[in-house]
Amino acid sequence: MHRSLLYILGFMLLISSSGAAQTAETRTLSGVVVTERGEVVPCVLLTVRTSAGKQQVESDAEGGFRLSVPNEPLSLNFSGKNISPLTRIIAADESSENLQIRIAYIIPPVHADVVIEASSQDPAIDMRNDTVYKNTLFLRDDQLLETLNAGINAGQHEGGGKSLEIRRFGFNVDHGGVNGGLKILVDDVQQNQGTQGHGQGYLGQLKSLTPELVQDVSILNGPFSAQYGDFSGLGVVHIRLKESLPDQLTLRFQGGSFNSFRSFIAYSPSLKRADAFVAYESSRTDGPFINALRYKRDNITANYTRRLREGEAVGFKLNLGRNDFFSSGQIPLDEVAAGRLDRFGFVDPFDGGRVRTGILGIYYRKEAKSGATFKADAFLGRSLFDLYSNFTFFLNDEVKGDEIQQHDSRLQEGANVQYLRPYKLFGRQALLIVGGNFHANQINVGLYRTVERNPFAVATSARARVTNGAGYVQQAVDLLGGHLHLEGGLRFDYFRFDVDDKVTPASSGEQSAGVFQPKFSLAYTPSHKLPATFYFNYGRGISSQDARGVVQKPSSPKVSTTDFYQVGTAYNLKRFSVSTDFFFIDRSNEQVYIPDDGSFEFKGATRAYGYEVRASAKLTRYLAFNGGLTQVSNSFYRGTFPRVYVDSAPHTVGNAGLTFTGYRGLNASLGYRHIGNYRLDGENAAIRASGLDVLDLSLSKRLRRWVDFNLSIDNLTNKRYYETQNFFDSRLRPGDPVISRIHGTPGYPIGVTLGFTFHLFGKD
Repeated sequence: MHRSLLYILGFMLLISSSGAAQTAETRTLSGVVVTERGEVVPCVLLTVRTSAGKQQVESDAEGGFRLSVPNEPLSLNFSGKNISPLTRIIAADESSENLQIRIAYIIPPVHADVVIEASSQDPAIDMRNDTVYKNTLFLRDDQLLETLNAGINAGQHEGGGKSLEIRRFGFNVDHGGVNGGLKILVDDVQQNQGTQGHGQGYLGQLKSLTPELVQDVSILNGPFSAQYGDFSGLGVVHIRLKESLPDQLTLRFQGGSFNSFRSFIAYSPSLKRADAFVAYESSRTDGPFINALRYKRDNITANYTRRLREGEAVGFKLNLGRNDFFSSGQIPLDEVAAGRLDRFGFVDPFDGGRVRTGILGIYYRKEAKSGATFKADAFLGRSLFDLYSNFTFFLNDEVKGDEIQQHDSRLQEGANVQYLRPYKLFGRQALLIVGGNFHANQINVGLYRTVERNPFAVATSARARVTNGAGYVQQAVDLLGGHLHLEGGLRFDYFRFDVDDKVTPASSGEQSAGVFQPKFSLAYTPSHKLPATFYFNYGRGISSQDARGVVQKPSSPKVSTTDFYQVGTAYNLKRFSVSTDFFFIDRSNEQVYIPDDGSFEFKGATRAYGYEVRASAKLTRYLAFNGGLTQVSNSFYRGTFPRVYVDSAPHTVGNAGLTFTGYRGLNASLGYRHIGNYRLDGENAAIRASGLDVLDLSLSKRLRRWVDFNLSIDNLTNKRYYETQNFFDSRLRPGDPVISRIHGTPGYPIGVTLGFTFHLFGKD
């Protein structure tokens, strides 16, 4: 027995010494991959070469990497798409843990169509990946824009079917295109429609966007890139769609409050040299309104990308959409307060509209091994738009009422080319971008007086042709060992406006205009050991005038300009980041709506200034926080005394969110959005719109590998609020007095949506 015990003890000692020897022969290699500005970078391939061979690992979503390696000199190689290859040698006696690896992009992510998943804390650029769009249920397009945050306030204008009203930096950009404009693109196709039946820069095309197909979103917080022109004065939202889906068949079915039902069906075949999908979205809802929305939306989206050879591809995109709806319109809030009109009531039951759209696109890209990239795309679009509105009820006609039909029938064509060339300048990384855009519209636009959607008189009717050609160049370079980043650009846009007025031939004619827009950015990082960066950005953006207004008043400005200055700081650690910036905005002219012909004209020069704060933190392995605040300190018309203030836009816009991800297939987010009350009259501060504070909850749970459960609760606390409010005269009934009052669109009460998402026939 003693001999057996000795054998056992000896065997255990042998194992222990062997383990100790093995531990002595290995060590841990760990660290984080960041950019020169301190942004964490996922999906960077690390290759470790030793005498035993090579090991490989990718950096995770937080840029981190960790693996066990032999205790000897190590050769580390870091590589990835559009990343300048980096090699680092770790000696045998040198620390191999908690390394910070700084990589440089040959082409920055915003130009390369790749996304850094951690929020980029450059005050000029924000990015969103597809996570929120995979885990959230959407019924309305305002829900999609709410995910962008970034100081953008979007409100429903008539309950669901009509384009959203957009407010940003203290300016009301109406439906996207006036007063600086917020430019929104989907795969390089401009969504803002100039000389539109319901207003300059109308964003109705967004109704055909299907959230599940969103790949990523880049948000430029000002007109700082030469790539973008018309309607970009207050920033750009560039949405890029997927080229394929991870499963061959994806099904989502959801239903909930207000008689709502939505389905999403997509087929994405597994092809050897191509990426493709075809998807159908159907949505139906009545909303909470007494005059039910009867909102029906159907969208078909398809893509086919053929890989010709390594780094070269050609593709085709198709998008077809239609939507039909009724609406409650904007109702007088004094009548609601008096109890004579329900908050979800209506005055004219025939408000609403219908839209038909179709876009066919083709795109080509070629990437050289040097990083040089050539991209080209073109599109052809056709749309039909009819909107029936009664803003003032019986103000102008006490017999037939003030219902109008706004009509827009449009054919549009566009093309974009861009060449990106990375190279070395003074031994440092530099990037040259050269490109051009062309956009043409042929529009039949009109305004008709109607009763119960039946026209009985023509107010205006015109054929308009608007073309916009542009060219731009932008140069970026890193200096001082990568501590200083400089970027400058110049863009030139040429517009041609041609109007054939069918009602008043004397108002026909042709005009043209050209305008330069300079751009400049500077970013300075004093030390790579302290991840703090200081920024200065300047850009001039433009907004074109409605073609009818240009021709009717040829001596007035044809294009307004926005000079946008921004000074910012950013601090970015692995688990915490914060950025602050101060902005100063000068606009050459504001635009006001002319109800007589549905066009816009310029009013006067304005100025706005304020500050922004944004922060994000990884609280635990699964829980993260993000939030932001945009505060406008002042917004007013220059040269006025007494001072006249810019109205109809909030000065305080805030958001915050808690996100829980990655635990046993559970993903959840709690989002909060806030806007302060704001003035609706430039001279009377007492006439104000109420603010709002709303909580939204979304949740998804992987039940099986092939099925997810989804839950969304909008307006979790059942907040009573109004999304869009305007101040103007109206007469509610024949014989009633004319009253100047606030009209509003009610926000949705608490609503619950349940859904299931099926992922079938996964790809290898």
